[in-house]
Amino acid sequence: METLGRPADTTCPHPPTRPQTDQKTALNPPRWIKAQQKSRGLKDETIDPRERLVRRFLEFANDYPWQWTPAHMDEWSASLTGEKHLAPSTIRSYQGEIRLFTEFLIDGRYGWGPACEEAFGTHPVAISHEWNTLPHLQDYEGDPEARPFTREELQRFLDYADDQVDRAVKSKRKGALAAYRDATLFKVIYGWGLRRTETSKLDVVDFGRNPKARQFGRYGTLNVRYGKAKKGQPPRRRNVLSVMDWAVEAVSDYVENVRPRFGCEDHPALWVTERGGRVKPSEINARFAAYRDALKLPKELVPHSIRHSYVTHLTEDGVDRRFIQQQVGHECDSSTAIYTHVSDDFMNTALSKALAPAFAGV
Repeated sequence: METLGRPADTTCPHPPTRPQTDQKTALNPPRWIKAQQKSRGLKDETIDPRERLVRRFLEFANDYPWQWTPAHMDEWSASLTGEKHLAPSTIRSYQGEIRLFTEFLIDGRYGWGPACEEAFGTHPVAISHEWNTLPHLQDYEGDPEARPFTREELQRFLDYADDQVDRAVKSKRKGALAAYRDATLFKVIYGWGLRRTETSKLDVVDFGRNPKARQFGRYGTLNVRYGKAKKGQPPRRRNVLSVMDWAVEAVSDYVENVRPRFGCEDHPALWVTERGGRVKPSEINARFAAYRDALKLPKELVPHSIRHSYVTHLTEDGVDRRFIQQQVGHECDSSTAIYTHVSDDFMNTALSKALAPAFAGV
């Protein structure tokens, strides 16, 4: 198995008590790190990116892990900020992954320190500390330019998506089915307040009945099975109740009248392609960007802005905040508050209600 950045012949399952002094046949930490992380129940989709990041750090440092110092972390973090211009949350995540790796190396229960000392005359040390890593000081660290659609912008966007279906049909060219699918997909993102990846992984069977909302038939509730996971944990599931009748009508028409024309009866996906696959998040991004740019809408609007719009518009319509929080899968109300960008009309109405008791006797 390949070593962490350099070739190696070692295949033993535990750190050797007498490692060879030739660093080119050095130890192979990732193999045991992978076993250690799997013992915690972490999945390959969590472990593999961590290993790739450690290899990238190794390449940047150009030194073996037992030679790393805090200065390596300083220089790497500076490059992530000054050269790659990564977001603070991304940099913190990367720093955390390297910290976990070095904590594994210096943990006395695994024996890497003494083994490296004996083999190379040095040992791994902690390279991350409070002076060279980013603290988490606030709840929201996204792009300050990010915002939801206004109601008018969203209406224009959805109308344009519908228009693409009509144009494809009238011109008798390919793409009418895909255009209809995508127009419905954007309505579902808004109608149920979904994330892009959650949307792409929906299956037809994820819709179900809500006995308290019989008017929606088999589309009264949506079981989101691939919600955003906590780090290293499986996806979080949640049930989202249908609240917009027009969105229910749109997805019902798509499932019953349009999706069958793709010829993928045996495919479970709600959003299928003309080649019989599942629509990917990157394809959602591409279609969204094409429509947004054609309408000359601001670049700050991204697919996630539709989800923000769901929270904002329900808030403006007076829907209970706790209900919205449950709908979008937020554990904390502060997360829902970050999503909310209510209009001036809403704020003025709320202000009038707040001041009404004070002026009641005037």
